[in-house]
Amino acid sequence: MVKRIGLFWFLLLVSGICFAQSTDILRVEYSSLPKADSGANATRYRFLLNVPIKVGLDKYLVLGGEFNLIDFENTKEYPFDSSELNTLYVIDLNVGYIFKFNEDWRFVGIVTPRIASNLVNGLQGDDFLLNLTATMWKEKKDVEKPFRLILGLTYNSTTGLPFPLPLVNYHKRFHRSWSYSLGIPRTDFRYHLKDKHTIQMALFLDGYFVNVQNDILLPDGELGSSISLSAIVGALGYQYNINKRMSFYGIGGVTLNQQGLLRNSKREKVYTLNDKKAGGLYWKAGFKISIF
Repeated sequence: MVKRIGLFWFLLLVSGICFAQSTDILRVEYSSLPKADSGANATRYRFLLNVPIKVGLDKYLVLGGEFNLIDFENTKEYPFDSSELNTLYVIDLNVGYIFKFNEDWRFVGIVTPRIASNLVNGLQGDDFLLNLTATMWKEKKDVEKPFRLILGLTYNSTTGLPFPLPLVNYHKRFHRSWSYSLGIPRTDFRYHLKDKHTIQMALFLDGYFVNVQNDILLPDGELGSSISLSAIVGALGYQYNINKRMSFYGIGGVTLNQQGLLRNSKREKVYTLNDKKAGGLYWKAGFKISIF
């Protein structure tokens, strides 16, 4: 599958799942996105709110949204006018439905219309994208070794693929002090120091795909119609748990692979902004209230 759609689109697809698949009720976050020796530093401000509304016995409608502002500080001279790339926006509307399928499984369906644009000329048709996710969720809490399994399909219009791709995540607390999560877009290994403190090692994906409203004319005559970033990050993190649902957190690490690009209207690469294979610095910190 990775060979068919290409590494970039695979990374971008699964990093896009981070937005549509959030299990947070509230999140406020500041990130320093992967840096390379390109003279372009980027920060991301993220605010998310999801409100579950009970509509029946073990049935919930979830309404929410997410706002991301990506701010660039360029110190490098490019062979084109980069001023309209200084501020990018990714804005999601989340509409979800959860119901108990049987004693072991719950169904979770999410529709996420998205605006991804630099918004220099208001809203335009190419600014709109659509993500769809359908999963089955199994969880056992009151057992010696609690676990959670999520199996599903996700469709992301960013890739241009006309079919959904599989989504798998497995989490297990195999010891009072240790747990792990396996899956995409995140895999981690955690040490739980009492109830208040958690230390983690994580491998995860991050990135974005944003429409550029006024095409950028490049020296070779190509037009840049969108900007994208894909990154694989290895990191260490700390989380202070106020209670079972509420926490402050911080995580820092380096990229194992990263690529920032300008793409044309066919989503083909026309200019490389950032192509450092490893060593880009990454960190983020925030506050969240989660389902688990």
